[in-house]
Amino acid sequence: MSSLLLKTLTKKEEIDRIIRDTIDEVLVLRFGRCTDTVCLQHDDILAKSVTDVSKFAKVALVDVDSEDVQVYVKYFDITWFPSTVFFFNAHHMKLDSGTADHTKWVGAFHIKQDFIDVVEVIYRGAMKGKMIVQCPVPPERIPKYNLLYKDV
Repeated sequence: MSSLLLKTLTKKEEIDRIIRDTIDEVLVLRFGRCTDTVCLQHDDILAKSVTDVSKFAKVALVDVDSEDVQVYVKYFDITWFPSTVFFFNAHHMKLDSGTADHTKWVGAFHIKQDFIDVVEVIYRGAMKGKMIVQCPVPPERIPKYNLLYKDV
């Protein structure tokens, strides 16, 4: 239900436009499905946090089932849902959360404050010119997953 409160992008052009047009704010793109229970939990946290981060961030959902967005799904190697990718002034921001993949946050945030803290750290780092920032979330609240590599 909370996913109805957030803008859902289903076309590559929409994603390109929002990345390009979001200036001096963190852009949060959640890749997933609106029918997945973990995505719904994640969307609920995002929707509850939107007003708290509205001065320095914009949040949008990307429907991975749309054929038109598969170029982004492949580019960011989105295999687990939800996966959250961050941008600042059209630059991809990376988050070192102690996992093997710094390009995205994989899984749902456990609490609203974790999401707010991550977005704030990304914003502060981006304002200082950093492209990768340290994750402020305690390790016990960072989702664990195993990376799967094709043809290895």
